Amino acid sequence: MKYHYYIADVFTNQLFNGAQIAVFPAADGLSTDTMAAIAKELNLTETVFVSHEPGAEQRRRMRIFSPLREIDFAGHPIIATAYVLAECGEINLTGTLTKIVVEQNSGPVEVNISGTAGKPSFVQFSRSDSAIIDRFAPTDEELSRFLGLQIADLDHKKYSPRLVSCGFPYLIVPVWSYESVRKARFNYPAWSQSAAPQTAAQEILLFAPKSPNPDADFNTRLLGPNISLRDDPPVGSAMPAFCSYLCSFEHTQKGTHSFAVERGEISTRRSLLQLEMDNKQLEKLTIRIGGQAVIFAAGSINLPA
Repeated sequence: MKYHYYIADVFTNQLFNGAQIAVFPAADGLSTDTMAAIAKELNLTETVFVSHEPGAEQRRRMRIFSPLREIDFAGHPIIATAYVLAECGEINLTGTLTKIVVEQNSGPVEVNISGTAGKPSFVQFSRSDSAIIDRFAPTDEELSRFLGLQIADLDHKKYSPRLVSCGFPYLIVPVWSYESVRKARFNYPAWSQSAAPQTAAQEILLFAPKSPNPDADFNTRLLGPNISLRDDPPVGSAMPAFCSYLCSFEHTQKGTHSFAVERGEISTRRSLLQLEMDNKQLEKLTIRIGGQAVIFAAGSINLPA
């Protein structure tokens, strides 16, 4: 049988930027082993396999695979899937705003697709999370050594390093400038000799509240012992923890906040995530994550019947 797929560049409106996600918009009939084999063969960050929910026109089941394993929840694939389904006609856009539901292994997610003339222009989804926030962090000396930075690069005036988990722990570290984020280099020996492994965090979200790009409010980057020195991986999964981190500071006022988070730069596939968070100082924080996408390629695979 022939299965069609699309490759979308996500959280960008320019080709060759953002994160590359493959989407099979009609994957009914594929086994788990076959999905895993296809994802490994394509070797992209994530590959999505979409199947129809019987009797539910605006609802789809989606399974997400990295080249190594199946993933229960991921944000980039939601943007890619909604955009591809609308672009290829699998979902009919009913007006300027179309609501659909996508079912991941972790549960259903409500998605809004904005568009004009039947073409998608922006996709947004929401989620609510409870966060565990620990103010314990390695010392500035330790942080600077395993990040390859100077102590003067670290920001303690408005923010401070904190451990935040919304199911997966991140050590979130603020620095003064975009340049500090970009020049950081993870040092594993220094990490292993510091207090950082005691936090259970295996990824560091480094951020600066500045960017040379006027459309971004924060520049972010993930580093850690399991991330290659030259990698600049997608940050979508860290955004619930990042928003909870921002709300943990007293100077973050109650109310709805809208801001843009940038990952990378043009030479490293820049992404731009649009976020809204409702800071009500409740146990659960509701955030909305949105972005654009462009289709980079389309193709098909032939499998035995």
